[in-house]
Amino acid sequence: MQCSKLLWIAVNDKARIPKPDKETQHKFDAGHEVGILATMVFPGGIDLAELGFKENIDKTRESLELRRPIFEAGFLADNLFSRADILLPVGTDEWDIIEVKMATKVKDSNVHDVAFQKYVYEKVGLKIRRSILMHLDNSYLKKGEINPKDIFVQADITDEVASAMIGIEDRISKMFEVINLKECPEFNVDDLATIEYSNIAKDEFMGSLPEGNVFELSRGGVKSRNLYKDGIVKIKDIPDPQKLTSNQEIQKECSISNKPHIDEKSIKKFLDGLEYPLYYLDFEAMTPTLPKFDYMKVYQHIPFQYSLHIVEKPGAKPKHISFLADGVSNPIPKFMQSLKDNLGETGDIIVYNQTYEKSKMKESATLFPEFEKLVEDNFTPRIKDLWDPFRKFNYYDPRQKGSASIKAVLPVMSDLSYDELVVNNGMDASLEFERITFGNVPEKEKDRVREALEKYCKMDTMAEVKIVERLYELVNNKREKK
Repeated sequence: MQCSKLLWIAVNDKARIPKPDKETQHKFDAGHEVGILATMVFPGGIDLAELGFKENIDKTRESLELRRPIFEAGFLADNLFSRADILLPVGTDEWDIIEVKMATKVKDSNVHDVAFQKYVYEKVGLKIRRSILMHLDNSYLKKGEINPKDIFVQADITDEVASAMIGIEDRISKMFEVINLKECPEFNVDDLATIEYSNIAKDEFMGSLPEGNVFELSRGGVKSRNLYKDGIVKIKDIPDPQKLTSNQEIQKECSISNKPHIDEKSIKKFLDGLEYPLYYLDFEAMTPTLPKFDYMKVYQHIPFQYSLHIVEKPGAKPKHISFLADGVSNPIPKFMQSLKDNLGETGDIIVYNQTYEKSKMKESATLFPEFEKLVEDNFTPRIKDLWDPFRKFNYYDPRQKGSASIKAVLPVMSDLSYDELVVNNGMDASLEFERITFGNVPEKEKDRVREALEKYCKMDTMAEVKIVERLYELVNNKREKK
């Protein structure tokens, strides 16, 4: 429904779809874990999950007669196949569809998912009473072993499904039209507004575009799509008059000149506002789907590592300090104590995108109140956000491609690179830490990963140091030229 080209590829050219990357596979594994937990809410169920296509359909038919919960019940009707997470018997001849999701709320795509299931099941003669979306409860607090009945919310989406079924036959017919095309359809740029998940069709389209294309516009959205549909591919070719934001105007100017935009006054104001010593700080946190420790919620961030570069005064050599948790206990108390020991009493704490570090500090202090006063009175007021000069486009280089992320900024501000690192992004850092901490991993592999984690996190704060040094150079160089 979100991308007709992907639909065609998924049916007619499956080999084109890449194997799941580490992050995607982790989501699949977590989803499987959540699915198993959900079945425990319905004891005595019949599990058909491991059966092949034909055997699943045959066993489903047999299982209906037993009037017990059925997990992964599959039905085929008029070349339409659907498999319910849980099919729950009600009364003497009715059933409830229960779709299990690892999210914490109902999404529109979930409703369409269940609507298709209901359509197929009713075609084969089942009487469906209610449609239910069973998702994780984000207010659940773990206390001891996870209770499957308490960690899920069963949201009744019967009315929403009924609305979604209006026009479903036409949508299915159009899907078959796409599937039966002899050649792969072109990518529809309007699908960029609806695509939720990893998508080879989208990746191929974006990869085909030249540098400086209109989809690099900051907050481009509808504007970018409309420009492309009007035949305008590059930012530098956007005609006047065109309603562009101030940041987009900067992008256009830089795209034409192929030179960076430097707002010396604003950059100088940011630098003049820094109070030494500077503590360049970066966190890494894991976000397990199911809570690992007591008094934690689903998807709660658990900081396990930080890197800190301390610069005592302008031009001083940075001193590096790091923390990386060890063992399977909750790392937060030792993490916070280490911050307390090393962040001093005065001087600015420099982070890149302060929302993340501030929120993790606050959450950690809520769990361990002995750190609340420290976070509220000392750490939080001292935080300065290095992201500010870049998100405000005080500095912008066309090589950033519209992004103000540290990964986009660093290459244009220094010769540092993440490319050679074994762990080179936050998601991999989180997954690798979780793997070596809670998985059955040999000590040699643990040591290798821990070394890689140290190098990655250290790079993040050294990147902050180098970016600030470069900002000073830019301001000073402009003064000299004047």
